[in-house]
Amino acid sequence: MIIAIVGATATGKTALSLEVAERLGGASAVEIISADAMQLYRGMDIGTAKLPLDERRGIAHHQIDVLDVREEASVAAYQRSARADIADIQARGKIPIIVGGSGLYISAVLDKLDFPGHDPQIRAALEAQLETEGIQPLLTELKEKDPQAAAVIAPENTRRIIRALEVIRLTGKPFTPRFPRHTSHYEDVHSFLVTREKTLLDETIKQRTHTMFEQGLVEETRHLLTQGLEQGRTASTAIGYAQAIEVIRGTMTLEEAEAAITQATIKLTKKQGTWFRADKRLNVLDLSDGDIVGASNYIVKACTAI
Repeated sequence: MIIAIVGATATGKTALSLEVAERLGGASAVEIISADAMQLYRGMDIGTAKLPLDERRGIAHHQIDVLDVREEASVAAYQRSARADIADIQARGKIPIIVGGSGLYISAVLDKLDFPGHDPQIRAALEAQLETEGIQPLLTELKEKDPQAAAVIAPENTRRIIRALEVIRLTGKPFTPRFPRHTSHYEDVHSFLVTREKTLLDETIKQRTHTMFEQGLVEETRHLLTQGLEQGRTASTAIGYAQAIEVIRGTMTLEEAEAAITQATIKLTKKQGTWFRADKRLNVLDLSDGDIVGASNYIVKACTAI
């Protein structure tokens, strides 16, 4: 059995996953696999709301702190590593719980997704074209060769556009069909979507952002810059860190950064909600009332029912 607890940022997934784990036997019976792309990075703790080690109740957590900030996160690499974690956890007689809000990463693990290889020369050519001509010619090519991919990839997501075109040029086939979402890779998966009422969620995000600054987000970012954060193509663009860098540069005030992070996070939750609502396999749990105990009871009963 595999359990997946997914949902948008700040919905309460982490607290719920710990409660479920405890009710299933705790550290001796359950291990958790994070599906948060930015929690892969060592040192990116405050801005990703990473659960401190002493608050994990002794339960092993995987796919956290595995990359240097200069490294580029890869969904394909995550798929291989997370699936290896699942096999290892199950081989030891334990239950893996996938927890996170990065929709593609979750699908990469649980669904039948095919990730083609890379071609450094094609990638370099696309990046050079982006540098000299801008994004518009790349968008035009993507619309011509894979309209479906062009419709769902945000125009500002240059990394994703380049990757899609790399696959198209490498294989001669559209990018989209390689991602037949909602086709399960595993047989026994129990998936739950955690939601919260929008006004409440937005307020939680606003307060959480404020708390991050109080906890030292700018100081953490300043330290990460010494570790090569600005050279990291993925890590440097993370919500929270990108704005904190602007504060350090003096191009944004603390108040402006806090507001920008809040708005960017709210926008992200809308995208996450759209992604997850499209998957009809997910059992929806509304945590607006904060009843973690009730929700955990529901999940345990659903997963252990004969």
